[in-house]
Amino acid sequence: MLYLDYMNIGINASFLRKPDTGIGQVTIHFLQALAKLEGKGGFSRYQFFLYCEEDPHMTLPNNFHIRAFLPAVYRRDDLIRRIWWERYALPRHVASDGCESFISLYQSATVCPRSVRHSMVVHDMIPRIMPEYLNNMRKRAYQFFVERGIQRSDALIAISSKTEKDIIRLLGENPKRISVAHIDVDPLFRQEISDAMSLKTMKKYHLRPGYVYCGGGLEMRKNIDGLLRAYKLFLEQSKRDSKTKPNFLVISGRLMPQLSPIVTDVESLVRKLDITPYVKILGHVPQEFLPALYKNASLFIYPSKYEGFGMPVLEAMCVGTPIAISKTSSLPEVAADAAVYFYPEHERDMASVMRRVLGDKKIREELSRRGKARSKLFSWNSFVKRILDGAVK
Repeated sequence: MLYLDYMNIGINASFLRKPDTGIGQVTIHFLQALAKLEGKGGFSRYQFFLYCEEDPHMTLPNNFHIRAFLPAVYRRDDLIRRIWWERYALPRHVASDGCESFISLYQSATVCPRSVRHSMVVHDMIPRIMPEYLNNMRKRAYQFFVERGIQRSDALIAISSKTEKDIIRLLGENPKRISVAHIDVDPLFRQEISDAMSLKTMKKYHLRPGYVYCGGGLEMRKNIDGLLRAYKLFLEQSKRDSKTKPNFLVISGRLMPQLSPIVTDVESLVRKLDITPYVKILGHVPQEFLPALYKNASLFIYPSKYEGFGMPVLEAMCVGTPIAISKTSSLPEVAADAAVYFYPEHERDMASVMRRVLGDKKIREELSRRGKARSKLFSWNSFVKRILDGAVK
């Protein structure tokens, strides 16, 4: 149906079906913020068409229209379906709904008709920087189509200045058609965490406050193997100092040892390093428990070698957890002076940073204060307005 008195804007909302992923979080909170701004009259002259692979069952204003579709026969959620959905089916639906503008909330294989202004959000350039991720023909084919989609879009929005530089360096894109819009995190992390929720979380995972926490995934680029070796050095240093009681290390993330070496087999490595009594592996932690998990940590450590943004770092900052993070990719852009930094390849450096922060309460208090203050600079409303400004030019 065409809405001739309005501007029709399509949005790829496919990742609503994967709310636990970073792109899923961006999709959810982009749409929630957009709906709230629309409710205030900010975008009332637009009709929004949300294209999904599953019905998200969201309550949205009347000018939001859900379009959920899948192939009649092939229902398996894999790269074959993704290429079909993004590259072939989606452009047809966008044209059928008379969209004048289209927003891809992640880098995708979609190439829109020339009559449709296409704005694409680019989160990272992981496959280009780490080709180990392209370990089969389907992944290489999808990456080829994604790069075509990036090159054929009318405007690119990078979620960090680092990602913007990577797009220019690796794909040779014109800087004039790229803008930067920082994302935010789930508003849950900005709410006060009750003592009851802290107690519930500690009881659920059999923890005591004061641990070192690392979350955000177990992919090889997250460098959990480097963290575990650094933590072993930290333990050895702590044991030599009778005044220092070693802090337990808590790690969360989906355990998928079958995907090793793309995903770190944490359990096997902990046993190999002989640090099992000091490491607690939680597996996947539902979103509702994450704020309390951050809050009760003495330190959040993030040793990632490459990030397009680094959402877990901002989550920790919102809660007020002191952070120690890699001095690489986009992470310094997110944290600025609210973190202590180390080089992720230098395990002794990482161990030394852990020891210094955990041994100095004043450092932890200052990092907590700075993190909370800096976290206020990030906002979903700002992100939405930047995206919409580009979409309706």
